Amino acid sequence: MKKFISHSGKAVAIYQPNIDTDQIAPKKFLLWIQRAGFAEALFAERRFEPDGTPKSDFILNQPRYEGSSILLTGKNFGCGSSREHAPWALEDFGFKVIIASSFADIFYNNCFKIGLLPIVLDEEKVAELVKKSETLEDYSPTINLEHQTVSDEHGFSSNFQIDEFRKFCLINGLDDIGLTLQSEAKITEFEKSRLNWTVVV
Repeated sequence: MKKFISHSGKAVAIYQPNIDTDQIAPKKFLLWIQRAGFAEALFAERRFEPDGTPKSDFILNQPRYEGSSILLTGKNFGCGSSREHAPWALEDFGFKVIIASSFADIFYNNCFKIGLLPIVLDEEKVAELVKKSETLEDYSPTINLEHQTVSDEHGFSSNFQIDEFRKFCLINGLDDIGLTLQSEAKITEFEKSRLNWTVVV
């Protein structure tokens, strides 16, 4: 997992409440078992016509927002089923940060497992960011994880809260496997000693 210390990127708003995981990654894509390639799945039923033609009125298909890496969205984002494919699709599409006033718990937890940063801000602050993304060309806020701030060049600045352990993992690029490998020497030592008392005579 890549380290996350700070990020500046273009913001795009899909500012609606209760966007569920079936919208984010529709169920027809759940047969895939690898994480790669899920960019195609992201909001597929909203992005594409049945024949695969992109819908020009969907915001992620608009040239102005091409390359966006910060998603601004509504409360209770990621509700519905607990599928890990939803954060996979967002991350594979290129998003690094999601900002909302609240998230569904399981979705929120799944984001951290792949290095995607979900940030909770007050609804009024989210709405302010959304307005800027809609009115300012190439609006690109900066997220500083070390200082836990969201800011821009137009006077916006806000702190956000994050669990210290999750912050540590993101800054050091540690997913569950990476955390386990930090104890590799002890694991190896245990495995060697285990051989001594598991030998069948």
